[in-house]
Amino acid sequence: MQNSEAMALSAALLAAAGGLTQRINEGVVARGFEGMRPAHGFAFARLAPDGATVTELAAHLGVTKQAASQLVDEVVRKGYVERRPHPGDARARLIVLTERGWACTRAAEETAAEVVGEWVELLGEGEVRVLGERLARIAPYGPVRPAW
Repeated sequence: MQNSEAMALSAALLAAAGGLTQRINEGVVARGFEGMRPAHGFAFARLAPDGATVTELAAHLGVTKQAASQLVDEVVRKGYVERRPHPGDARARLIVLTERGWACTRAAEETAAEVVGEWVELLGEGEVRVLGERLARIAPYGPVRPAW
């Protein structure tokens, strides 16, 4: 593959990822979750399974603990997450999604499904499945981080 082809592929992947991120954020806001930013969604993706500490969230987002703590403070004020005692570490606090945070996460999932549905209309379901499989081989583990 020539350098120019590699750059074109890189640009297309970045455009697709950026467009998807923007559309998901717009869908979340349109569903009533005002004041949300893509960085919140990337944080919620880490918090969704079982919660996380600020340190774990910082590592996931690729930011300092102070930056992660500020983000947590913001979404606590907005009612999307809460701090709880950590079940395995008395010194740590576990950050978990509230019902509002889970509802916001579901809104993001609905929007993502709509966007992927548009891709299916354009490319066909088989091609979109193959695309997903190929991308999973290229980048199997993430983490997916916001572009600050």
